[in-house]
Amino acid sequence: MRYYIVQDRSSGVKLSKAQSNTWIDIFVSLWTTAKEVVGVLDGSPSASWVKAFDAYKELANHLLRGYTSNGGQFEAWTVPCLYIVGKYLRLFAVKADAEAKSQDSVAFGDGFQDDIMGNFGKNEKLEQAAWIINRMFTLCLNDRSPIEESRKWGIYGTTGLLFKTYFRLNSVNLTKNVLRALDASQDDLPPLQSFPISHVVTFKYYRGVIAFLDENYSEAEQYLTEAWQLCHKGAHRNRELILTYLIPCHLLTTHTLPRKELLEPFPRLEALFRPLCQCIKKGDLAGFDAAMLAGEQEFVKRRIYLTLERGRDIALRNLCRKVFIAGGFDESKNGESPIRRTRVPMAEFAAAMRLGNQTSIDDDEVECFLANLIYKNLMKGYIARERGIVVLSKGGTAFPGTGL
Repeated sequence: MRYYIVQDRSSGVKLSKAQSNTWIDIFVSLWTTAKEVVGVLDGSPSASWVKAFDAYKELANHLLRGYTSNGGQFEAWTVPCLYIVGKYLRLFAVKADAEAKSQDSVAFGDGFQDDIMGNFGKNEKLEQAAWIINRMFTLCLNDRSPIEESRKWGIYGTTGLLFKTYFRLNSVNLTKNVLRALDASQDDLPPLQSFPISHVVTFKYYRGVIAFLDENYSEAEQYLTEAWQLCHKGAHRNRELILTYLIPCHLLTTHTLPRKELLEPFPRLEALFRPLCQCIKKGDLAGFDAAMLAGEQEFVKRRIYLTLERGRDIALRNLCRKVFIAGGFDESKNGESPIRRTRVPMAEFAAAMRLGNQTSIDDDEVECFLANLIYKNLMKGYIARERGIVVLSKGGTAFPGTGL
């Protein structure tokens, strides 16, 4: 290998001595990694994912030194290497940590020591990978070369890797530092649409999810919608992930439910969201609570439980709307068109809320629920406590956005 890179001029490879030595170190680390990976796949007892990660980490460090030592020897054509190396470094780190956890469970699974110490260092390799990928991100962001030869073209690839790693580490707050750095350097970066679409979709998806977790649902909806529109139709898993957060966003921002045609290609999302959507549409509060309980584990895992729980207000709005419709019309006067009854006894709303509900709901709770609907502009009117009625707006504005 050294002969081919350094001495064999017939190969057409012309590198400086510093570059040649760095590439030799990179290839040696690559083959060391390959040896460990093949050994693990073949079941060799001496091979492990931890050794594979350590070897690949050396490769990543050699690659970074190629950009930083001796004035930065590596040219711009090598920038895609940063993304590929970061991608596999992260994957090897995940496998190495999983391997370490399995060994720990065998050694300490039946003792108290595992309960006390089991969580410490459980993602040690992934944390190391995050540190190296962050160096790659900084390397791209701080490059001052002309844009045609700049490492800035690798910025969104490394950003996506950082986001994936931080989410895996459950360190979502660290993504804010990345976004602040990107925003501060926006004037020096090429336009986002100039980057590979795959990198753009990943960036918009994670930016949308970050806004979603910050409860900034309008911004989240914007980024997730853009990611959905740009995502390749064949990328089924990616489109499913986007919809996982886009559907709750739409529920809160526009109070709309996903169409059946939208969910049909995604059986997992269909199983998660369809029961909730049916209960929201029918105003079935007891059914909504049961559906939330049934999917609680998956909702919490996907970080959408609290957002979906707010959908109960929409279900309650639809239930109150049914009560309003069932109330019929007031008697017409002087030949005028009949007007829907706008003074609804609170007892009617209370009866509807108690229907099918296993827990008792007192009148104060009913009044509180109705007051919340009015406050959130899901229902227009006011509560006349002394008369025990709810006075709703006339002219088709009692329940905004529903035509009533």
